[in-house]
Amino acid sequence: MAHNGKRRFGSVRRLPSGRLQARYTGPDGITYAGRSPEGRPLTFDSMQYAEKYLERVSAAIQEGRWTSPDAVTTTKHVELFGQYAAAWLAGRDLADRTREDYAQILRDHIGPRFGKVPVIAITPAAVREWHAGLKDSTGPTMRAHAYSLLRTILNTAVADEVSAANPCRVRGGGSARRVKKIRPATLGELEALVQAMPPRYRLMVLLASWCGLRYGELAELRRADIDVKNAVVRVRRGVVTINGGGTRVKGPKSEAGKRDVDIPPHLMPAVKDHLAKHAEASRDALLFPAAHGGHLAHATLYRVYYPAREAAGRPDLRFHDLRHTGAVLAAATGATLAELMARLGHSTAGAAMRYQHAAEDRGKAIAAALSELAAGTVTPISAAASKKGLTRRAR
Repeated sequence: MAHNGKRRFGSVRRLPSGRLQARYTGPDGITYAGRSPEGRPLTFDSMQYAEKYLERVSAAIQEGRWTSPDAVTTTKHVELFGQYAAAWLAGRDLADRTREDYAQILRDHIGPRFGKVPVIAITPAAVREWHAGLKDSTGPTMRAHAYSLLRTILNTAVADEVSAANPCRVRGGGSARRVKKIRPATLGELEALVQAMPPRYRLMVLLASWCGLRYGELAELRRADIDVKNAVVRVRRGVVTINGGGTRVKGPKSEAGKRDVDIPPHLMPAVKDHLAKHAEASRDALLFPAAHGGHLAHATLYRVYYPAREAAGRPDLRFHDLRHTGAVLAAATGATLAELMARLGHSTAGAAMRYQHAAEDRGKAIAAALSELAAGTVTPISAAASKKGLTRRAR
């Protein structure tokens, strides 16, 4: 059956989205597309429903009950985006930090442009203009986050039939290209950095760089999370800063974030030394507490970290870049994508792939390592694992 054909009353056409739109000419001689009683655009997923709608409109005209949809829209309540977004946010099951982030994005970046605009009046052109303007007021990451949040909210609006179609159609609008290419620290730079740190914070730098732990994970590490016998750090929690300057302990964003990370053997002397000198005896004691007790604040760490990175000749090296360094080092050993994901606590492959690509850039170093392998001076991971397994079985 042709979906565009004329009927006795009105017509039906298929939209690019695949849904059907009913159209008719009213008694006033104006052609209207289907709308709900509240004036919202209507589309249908089957010809049957579209035709039923046209039958109802035709009956209303014949019985004198018909009212122009334009009149309905101007006299009845029209939901503004700000109202809809507030209800959307209130109805979502979100982590506290995520809720705060979304509220801030709505307040600072989306609300000023669309807060007082009816949801049904937001057009693709308006979204494109707003997205382009964000380039002058914020960075590429926040710009992508703001666009993604707007698109997500308007996707729900489509599902709720508040809007006929999502006007967010900027290709790649939800992704941000990394402006700054992160340069991992070399082994020499790491050594210099660690030596320049106060002794009580050296293990924090070592675990960030060699085990790929995040700052929030490190700040919440407790003595019980370190298995000295098996050389494992168990990551189960993290601490986040909330609005107002307080902190909150929470679980990882995904189950993948809960993980056991094997500590490289060469770090174990530093681990044991730290536990003996800088951590209280209680199993619940924080490994890196603030001087007054409680969780270590970013600002406190940065007061000693910034001079240390200057001393190491890497004033550009952010603390989070140490995690990137550790990931690249792990990838350079030949770790598989799945192994990287497990070690770093990633639930998707995209982030781990970045570290594999970074490791691939070290072509000359890898080529040199291959020569050492051929000369028998390097033991491959697979062979080392097999040898370790044989040793364990021999025991």
